[in-house]
Amino acid sequence: MSFPIKEKAGMANAAVQDFLPLEGTDYVEFYVGNAKQAAHYYKTAFGFQSAAYSGPETGNHDTASYVVQQNKLTFVLTTPLKSSHSIAQHIFKHGDGIKALSLRVPDATDAWQQTMQRGATSYMEPTILTDKDGVVVISGIHTYGDTVHFFIERKNYRGAFMPGYVEWRTHYNPTDTGLLYVDHCVGNVGWNQMNKWVAFYENIMGFRNILTFDDTDISTEYSALMSKVMSNGNGFVKFPINEPAKGKKKSQVEEYLEFYDGEGVQHVALATNNIIETVTALQNRGVEFLKVPASYYETVLERVGHIQEDLAALRELGILIDRDDEGYLLQIFTKPEEDRPTLFFEIIQRRGAKSFGKGNFKALFEAIEREQALRGNL
Repeated sequence: MSFPIKEKAGMANAAVQDFLPLEGTDYVEFYVGNAKQAAHYYKTAFGFQSAAYSGPETGNHDTASYVVQQNKLTFVLTTPLKSSHSIAQHIFKHGDGIKALSLRVPDATDAWQQTMQRGATSYMEPTILTDKDGVVVISGIHTYGDTVHFFIERKNYRGAFMPGYVEWRTHYNPTDTGLLYVDHCVGNVGWNQMNKWVAFYENIMGFRNILTFDDTDISTEYSALMSKVMSNGNGFVKFPINEPAKGKKKSQVEEYLEFYDGEGVQHVALATNNIIETVTALQNRGVEFLKVPASYYETVLERVGHIQEDLAALRELGILIDRDDEGYLLQIFTKPEEDRPTLFFEIIQRRGAKSFGKGNFKALFEAIEREQALRGNL
């Protein structure tokens, strides 16, 4: 599926009139049991670079946070320093995972006011942070589960990350893997909760439902789920929302909800301009990916038509292909990055396509089910 031409024009108009103008994803914050080791993992395995640090040495005696960056991607890895801290309780319940999807805005105070007057629940009132490098304004609201959205205004800041952090330089900085920016972030919500959160993004944040997949689109012999894709006015931020659907066995969303102990971010899609080079680099560094049967590639070109990439290379790496009216895309999904079968990443390269790989759903979810079966959770 793709956006009709007139709908794309409407999106441009919406961007002009948008009460919540978003400039994209500012950073993704993870709550983890050991931030130092997690930062090392994302550097070593994914090619991020050291950027900034906050902890006891900077006057922060409650948490330690390591900021790693790659092109327009910023991850913040945060750990509590005492068991009594609320973050420790969050990690005990959910395991390592994503707490905040932070969005860059021109005015964090106005973003908070606009969403609050439309019914949002406040997580952080507008707060001004200052140091010698300038000013950052941050505010925040709750979304599904324990996840939050921060609004980040940093147009008047020139430091490493934000006040409270210092530049973090390390001797070890591996080369990047070609990851560029956040393409989209997917949330898993409970039974019959998808439309509630669709309404939240429509009414409180001014998003639109641009794509819908039901259990006839996303199903296998054993399990099913439903999904709606929410997008802001300019299309810079997209949040698909999944909920379980009835099936013979436990779906991937049900497994997530059980092991995460609630609703949360299922995966983050990371964009690249050369998925073959990126996935090769990631595999060489130890990142593990889901694999579909070799038979997938026997007929895929009949479905998607001509592509620029070498099919043999895609087959060897396990990269999936799909096409919509505006082009095609290439995508692959990692296995869960935590011991709990919860958070994972998608690597995606778009060659014009605006869709999300509907033609790959069956093969992908069968691959996920094979992993579920190995864990005893299908």
